[in-house]
Amino acid sequence: MKPLTSDSRFRTDALLLVGFCGFLFFFGLAYFGLIGADEPRYAQVAREMLARHDWITPTLGGQPWLEKPPLYYWQAMLAYSAFGVNDWAARLPSAIDASLMVVGIYFFLRRFRPGFQIDGALMTASAAGVIGFARAASMDMALAAALTLALLAWWAWYESESKVYLALAYALLALGTLAKGPVAPFLAAVIVVIFAVAKGESRLLLRTLLLPGILLFCALALPWYFAVQARNPEFFRTFILEHNLARFGTNLYRHKQPFWYYLPVALLGLVPWTIFVVAAVTESVRAWWAEGREMLRSEDALNAFLVIWLAVPIVFFSVSQSKLPGYIIPALPAGTLLLAEYVRRHVSGDDRPNKVLIVLHSVVAAAILVPALTIAYLVSQHHLPWNRATAVAVVVAAALATGIAITLRTRLGLGALRFVTLVPVVLGLAGVLRLGAPALDDVLSARSLANEISRLETKPLPLAVFEVSRETEFGLAFYRNQVIARYDRDPVPAGEHLVVAPRGAQAEVAQRVSPRRVSYLGTFAGQGIDYYWVAGSPAP
Repeated sequence: MKPLTSDSRFRTDALLLVGFCGFLFFFGLAYFGLIGADEPRYAQVAREMLARHDWITPTLGGQPWLEKPPLYYWQAMLAYSAFGVNDWAARLPSAIDASLMVVGIYFFLRRFRPGFQIDGALMTASAAGVIGFARAASMDMALAAALTLALLAWWAWYESESKVYLALAYALLALGTLAKGPVAPFLAAVIVVIFAVAKGESRLLLRTLLLPGILLFCALALPWYFAVQARNPEFFRTFILEHNLARFGTNLYRHKQPFWYYLPVALLGLVPWTIFVVAAVTESVRAWWAEGREMLRSEDALNAFLVIWLAVPIVFFSVSQSKLPGYIIPALPAGTLLLAEYVRRHVSGDDRPNKVLIVLHSVVAAAILVPALTIAYLVSQHHLPWNRATAVAVVVAAALATGIAITLRTRLGLGALRFVTLVPVVLGLAGVLRLGAPALDDVLSARSLANEISRLETKPLPLAVFEVSRETEFGLAFYRNQVIARYDRDPVPAGEHLVVAPRGAQAEVAQRVSPRRVSYLGTFAGQGIDYYWVAGSPAP
């Protein structure tokens, strides 16, 4: 068989990138509705900005919502303009950002570490954390993509001395600043400083401070910050002092987790590649320890840079008093790139992978099928069912793990790692979308609840909530495009309206609105919620 030419290999790689990004990030984006509090809240902010044709001030319920910068909102506004306001369009920006990140990784490796560029790109695309946040209406993937591409652009400048790459790094950091604030340039600066100090090259830092790049960063990032501050004098206090400094230094927003929280989160986020990523990190750290600065003067300096990149977000956010899983996403590409370098070294050296690593990797990679195939039960019951479906999932996972292990022990070795590991990823995601979407919609999203309420209405009515979660409140606000009143926060609406409350709460609702009439309309069993009609206030 003739070897692939450069052009034919590139066409094959392009098809693989399009196919896998299309399936992993875009397919089935609307199979279940927006979940959590953040997805519907951010989606609604973008809708309100589009309705007002306002690209400066984010609002929620007509009031300024200054917690986050505008990049996601701008992207969602464009998506809404093209495809209408819906949950698919709300998630589209993150899918596009993830795809750009994966393509950027591919071209970086193709230019600077050729041979395993498709491995590095697809390993990154198929990491659990990347897939999850590529399919979420949030700012996390925009930050991860911008920071990843900025750091790769900086390294491209470091190796090539081309100032175009350095200017590109500054432009990408500006986008990161518009995605989630000053955390983007801060993390990039810490990573570069630690690398320069470890290398013993203080001049590297001075060379990085490219004046045209700094001016480009300011020109791209700062105009919105000045404009929103001019229109909203409370912006600095709300965004900088509360949602950056106070969020980092205190538990103001009740996201307290133990210090070690991000270690398991990072390991889970790297599934199914976790075992070999740990092996790659261990090997790189050992080489760095043994060779010291000699390693930093060789081609392997990239591995040291990637280790620093992986460690800095984990350590930084571990110190934070407010912890959420999405904060760690910018670290994950460093892990998969380390793995791509690990594979490149060992395949070129014709090494057979360690048997223990193969077994552990095979088990971890195949094990994702068990929760994926039982996702509907997990979502509703919060534990694995001990039934025939689970037994079938375990048998399928065991058979797949055996196949992966046998393949990796053949002459193909690590050269087959990418192919055999993508099989359970594709099957697992297909299982979640096919088997779990209805349960995710009923239990975690307000979409079905909003549709059920709308079917009962004879005319559009205001909607209120009573003692339900923020997830339900913000979800209903998006799917009904209404300002939702809370009985325990706002005045009870004076006019005729609907109210959503926990199951069996009719007496408490009636007490709140007494002497007005309350009628039970129905129950949404998936979330244990009742909904009622409340008469208007009697005429004085």
